[in-house]
Amino acid sequence: MAELILFHHAQGLTPGVHALAEDLRAAGHRVTVPDLYDGATFTDLAVGVAHAEAIGMETVIERGEAAAAGLPDRAVYMGMSLGALPAQKLAQTRPGALAAILVHGGTETRWFGGTWPAEVALQVHLADPDDWTEREEAETLVAEAAGELFLYPGSAHLFTDRSLGDYDEGPAAQVLRRALALLSRWP
Repeated sequence: MAELILFHHAQGLTPGVHALAEDLRAAGHRVTVPDLYDGATFTDLAVGVAHAEAIGMETVIERGEAAAAGLPDRAVYMGMSLGALPAQKLAQTRPGALAAILVHGGTETRWFGGTWPAEVALQVHLADPDDWTEREEAETLVAEAAGELFLYPGSAHLFTDRSLGDYDEGPAAQVLRRALALLSRWP
């Protein structure tokens, strides 16, 4: 069983984010799902991104770090789009991190102060194409971390959130299977 923290995307802590957490729990993992927006959710991605920008990306990341403070050091950090930022920072900088699973996001390691720790596993899952992500940055991250990059056909950014119109069951199921395969390293 892995200890995992799942950070939501820019539309907030939606029913689809909770559903993904339940899928991970059903596989036997302990999952914490913090609310980085203090209860706010948005039906439109651009409005959610504007909200994140208004409170500040640093604030979003700091809220993620605060949410992880009570977790054991040996944890897996998973983030969806916006949530990939605190997940990546914690995986890259918090001692004891086991892995990062970044869905719909990921950036170069330089944004969080340096190199990727060799002992921390990495998966990045992106739609291809996706106007909301910087694929080149994700590719650089994966190369720096010797991680895995998975590309899914289609252009729907939040295709793993079953409560949104972008949801795509086939690719979403693949993301879950691949994430669970990585999590099986820590029974």
